[in-house]
Amino acid sequence: MTIKRPLTAVLTGAGISTDSGIPDYRGPKGLWQRDPSAQQLVTIGPYLADTEIRRQAWLMRRDAGALHAEPNAGHRALVELERAGVPMRVLTQNVDGLHQAAGQTPRKVLELHGTARDVRCASCGDRGPMTGALARVEAGEPDPACLVCGGILRPCTVMFGESLDVTVLDQAETVSIACEVFVAVGSSLQVHPAAGLAEVAVQNGARLIVVNGEPTPYDGMAHEVIREPISTALPALVTRLLAA
Repeated sequence: MTIKRPLTAVLTGAGISTDSGIPDYRGPKGLWQRDPSAQQLVTIGPYLADTEIRRQAWLMRRDAGALHAEPNAGHRALVELERAGVPMRVLTQNVDGLHQAAGQTPRKVLELHGTARDVRCASCGDRGPMTGALARVEAGEPDPACLVCGGILRPCTVMFGESLDVTVLDQAETVSIACEVFVAVGSSLQVHPAAGLAEVAVQNGARLIVVNGEPTPYDGMAHEVIREPISTALPALVTRLLAA
């Protein structure tokens, strides 16, 4: 007899990647708390208008080491959930690509805020790997330009001041409406419209589970709130979900 399992949606935020050495942004020790001015480096208007901001942004990307980060137990737990045959989608606010690196099926990962693993030209749209652009920075180019048209290179992320990709957002909303379990992991649930997917799920009958170190605006509508560290809490939660 085959057991039909419910669709599970997992919204992941920066907190799932902190154990991989990637700092979060909005937590008590997050980047925006330590240096609020750093937000300019990922805001589209200042980035396109100011050469110095772009130079600082390239140095930040070079020094962050995000491209060398490895998936942690939290990422691997979600892969285990998929491999156990649970119908699922990962809706991630992260741009680090660690879900795919851990072995999650790429088509089952919706990158709401894009990816930092590629760059594209703001003028002609030519796209290439971030590693190539960073190699040029290492070689002495403080603000590498597009090799096709000389335009400004930018990461393939959704920067502050930009809207999410409508197609990706529509897919995420469809998943949120259809799912029976919605797990929000490592997200402050403060950045919209991604954060609102939790409410969409609850309004359509889903069970909401919040796994986060700090309180979120959606804790009150959650069926369960887990405060333990994600790298231990998420594997334990996956074990429970598989046993249900």
